[in-house]
Amino acid sequence: MSATPVFARLALIGCGLIGSSLARVVRRQNLAGRIAVSDASEAVRKRVVELGIADAVEADPARAAEGADLVLLCTPLSAYRPAVEALRGALRPGAILSDVGSVKSCVARDLAPLLPPGVHLIPGHPIAGTEHSGPDAGFAELFEGRWAILTPPAGTDPAAVDRLAAFWRGAGSKVEIMDPAHHDLVLAVTSHLPHLIAYTIVGTAADLGNVTRSEVINYSAGGFRDFTRIAASDPVMWRDVFLNNRDAVLEMLGRFTEDLTALQRAIRYGDGKALEELFVRTRAIRRGIIDAKQA
Repeated sequence: MSATPVFARLALIGCGLIGSSLARVVRRQNLAGRIAVSDASEAVRKRVVELGIADAVEADPARAAEGADLVLLCTPLSAYRPAVEALRGALRPGAILSDVGSVKSCVARDLAPLLPPGVHLIPGHPIAGTEHSGPDAGFAELFEGRWAILTPPAGTDPAAVDRLAAFWRGAGSKVEIMDPAHHDLVLAVTSHLPHLIAYTIVGTAADLGNVTRSEVINYSAGGFRDFTRIAASDPVMWRDVFLNNRDAVLEMLGRFTEDLTALQRAIRYGDGKALEELFVRTRAIRRGIIDAKQA
C-alpha cells in the first residue's frame, strides 16, 4: 500500500471490468485520495453505489473529472471522443488524461486536438482482462504481474509519464513504454487476431446445418471451450478494436491466412513432418508464456 496517494483525485470514465477493478485496487493500495466514477448507464451507476467502490458517482463525466489530476477513460473506443468533449472543460492544467484501450495510435490522433493547454495525454493499455463485463466482474488482483503499456506522444513531460507509471506499478503491473504503432501491431497478433479467430470458429459451429446447437454445447472439447470463452467478450469493445486497428489486424490476418493455407496443404498431402515441426515450435511459445507467468 502506498503511504501517500500517487494522485489526489482520480476520475474513472466507465466502470466495467477494467474500471471497477481499478476502483478496487486504487482503494486497496491507496493510489488516489478520492475516486469519482462516471458511467452512461444508470444501472451501472446504481450498482457502483451499492458496491461502495467510489467516493462519488456521476452521470456527467465533467462532474466526475472536476478537480481530478488523473482521468482514465475505461469505455469502448467509440465513446472516447464524446466523453472527452463532455469533460474537457473540467480538465485543469497539469492533469493527466489516459485510457485503458487495446488500440493506441488512434487515441493521441483523435483526442489531442480536443484537450486544453497544460493537460498531459498519455495513452495506456493494461494487458489484463477476462471475458466478463460490468462492475461486478472487477477484482483488485486483475493487474498483478501483468503488463501496462504506456504510449506517450513525443514531447510528453517525463515527470507525468513517471507518475502514471508509478500508479500502474502500485496496481501490481509491470510497465513498458512503447511506440503506439508498434503496440498496435504487437496486440494485433497477440490479442486481436485470436479474438477474431475465436468469434469466427464459434460462428462457424453455430452455422453448421448438420450439427445441432445442443451438440455444440454438450460435446465441446477443451479447445472449443477456450474459443467460446474468448468469444464471450464484450461485443462493442471488440467491434471498436477491429475498426480502430484495421491496418494491423488485416496485416496479421493476411499472414495467418497464408500460414493456414500451408497447414491445409500439409494435412491434404499427409505431410506429417511439417505438421509435427509446427506443433513443436508453437508448443515452445506456450511454454514461454507459462514461464513468463502470463498464462
